[in-house]
Amino acid sequence: MKKFPKGFLWGGAVAANQYEGGWNEGGKGVSVSDCARHHLDVDVQDYAKQNEISTEEILKAMKSDDTSLYPKRHGSDGYHHYKEDIKLFAEMGFKVFRLSIAWSRIFPNGDDKEPNEEGLKFYDDVFDECHKYGIEPLVTMSHYEPPINLVLNYDGWYDREVIDMFIKYVDVITDRYKDKVKYWLTFNEVDSMIRHPYTTGGLVRDRFEGKNFTEVIFQAMHHQFVASALATKIAHEKNPDCKVGCMLTKLTYYPYTCKPEDVLQAQQDMRSTYCYSDTQVFGEYPAYLLTKFKNEGLNIKMEEHDLEIMKKYPVDFVSFSYYSSSCVAKDDAGLKKTAANTNIAIKNPYIPSSDWGWQIDPIGLRVSLVDLYDRYRKPLFIVENGLGAKDELVNGTVDDQYRIDYFDAHFREMYNAIYEDGVDLMGYTSWGCIDLVSESTKQMSKRYGFIYVDADDLGNGTYKRYKKKSFDWYKHVIETNGSCLFED
Repeated sequence: MKKFPKGFLWGGAVAANQYEGGWNEGGKGVSVSDCARHHLDVDVQDYAKQNEISTEEILKAMKSDDTSLYPKRHGSDGYHHYKEDIKLFAEMGFKVFRLSIAWSRIFPNGDDKEPNEEGLKFYDDVFDECHKYGIEPLVTMSHYEPPINLVLNYDGWYDREVIDMFIKYVDVITDRYKDKVKYWLTFNEVDSMIRHPYTTGGLVRDRFEGKNFTEVIFQAMHHQFVASALATKIAHEKNPDCKVGCMLTKLTYYPYTCKPEDVLQAQQDMRSTYCYSDTQVFGEYPAYLLTKFKNEGLNIKMEEHDLEIMKKYPVDFVSFSYYSSSCVAKDDAGLKKTAANTNIAIKNPYIPSSDWGWQIDPIGLRVSLVDLYDRYRKPLFIVENGLGAKDELVNGTVDDQYRIDYFDAHFREMYNAIYEDGVDLMGYTSWGCIDLVSESTKQMSKRYGFIYVDADDLGNGTYKRYKKKSFDWYKHVIETNGSCLFED
C-alpha cells in the first residue's frame, strides 16, 4: 500500500503577525507588521507599492489605534481563539503546528531589560494546548515582526546591536520552552529581505539617504546570519535533542526557452535565492556571493569571529515555502507577465494560475525537493504551501474542491520525491491552515485555510470559524498517512 513514511509530520502553519491579532493586549509592543497598512486601491500584483513604507507613515501608524487600515492588528484574532483553533487542528489529526512567537510580545521594545511575563505565559498556554492533543509545535523565532522601536531607534537589523537584543530574546524563549518545543526555525524566509526589507529586517529606505541600499540590506543580512548561528548554538545548549532549521523562500525558476542565455539567466536567478540557505547550511558565504560583493563594491562589515561562529553552528535541517514556479529569460520584452510569490514573473503557458495570478505547478514542488536535497543532503521540511483563493461561505461551509485538487496534486509529487528520488522529507505544514491576513496583499479575502474565518479585508465580521470541504479531506489524508491519495 502506498503511503508516506512512518512518523511523517502532517500539519499546518500560521504566523503570529498574520494570525494572532491582540496587537495591544497582554503587554505586547508595536511591531513592524502592526504599522503595515493594506492598499486595497492598488493592483494586487503591484508588490512594490503594497510593501512600500516611509518613516512618516510609520509615525502616522503609531498615532492610530485603527485596525481596519492595519489588518495585521486583528489577523484572525487567534489571540482569543487559539484554544478553539488548536482543537480543530487536532480534529484534523495534526502532528505538528507551525507558529511563530511575536518578538514584541516577549520584549515589547526589543531593547527591554526584562521580558514581558504575560507574553511568555501566553505561549506557555498555546504550547500546552498543542501538547494536550499530541501536537508538536514548530516555532519560528522571527517571522516578519521586529519591534518597531528597533526601526525608529536602531535602523533595524542594519545596527549590529540588534544581534545582542535578538540573542537575549532567543535565550529567554529557548530556556522557557526547552521542554515544550522540539523544532525551531530561526528567520522566516531569510532571503525575503531583498524583496521586502521592512518586514524582514526593519529597514526603511528613507533612513539610509546617501548609502547604497543594497549594501544596507546585505549588511543587515550578515547580522541575521550571525544571529541565526548563535540562536542555533543556544537552542542546542538548552535542549541537545532539539532541531533547528533555516527557512527559505523556494523560488523555482525555469528558463523560458532552451536558448543558452535563458538557461544561464535561470541559473543565476536560482543562485540569488540559494545564496541565503547555502550560507546557513554550509556555514560560510558561497564564492559566488562573495564575488557579487566584490564586483558591486559592497563593503560588508564583519567582526573578527563572525565567520567562525557561522561555520561552527549551521542548521540541522532545511525548511522552505513553495507556492509556484516562475519562468525567466535574458530578454523578457514582449512576454506575458503574472504575479508570483512577492514578485512579478514571466507567465508559463503550460500551467494554470490562481485567482491572484500565482501559477500552480505541483511538479515544480518535486523539482524543488530534488534540487534542495541534492544540494544540501540534509532533511527537508515543507513549512508553507497552499492556495490563496476567493472562497464563498454558503450554508456554513465552503465548497473548495479547487483547494483539494491543489493539495492532492502537490502531495502526490511529494510522495514521488520521497520514493522515486530518495528525498528525506520530515513533514509538511500547509500555509494558512486557518484563514489569516495574506502577507503579499494584506487581504483577508485571499484565503488559504481549511477553516473559514468570518472577517473581511477591513476586519469586519464575527470571527466565527467554519469548516470547509477541504477540512474533512485533509483529515482523511492524515489519518491514512496519505494512502487515500492512491485509492481507486
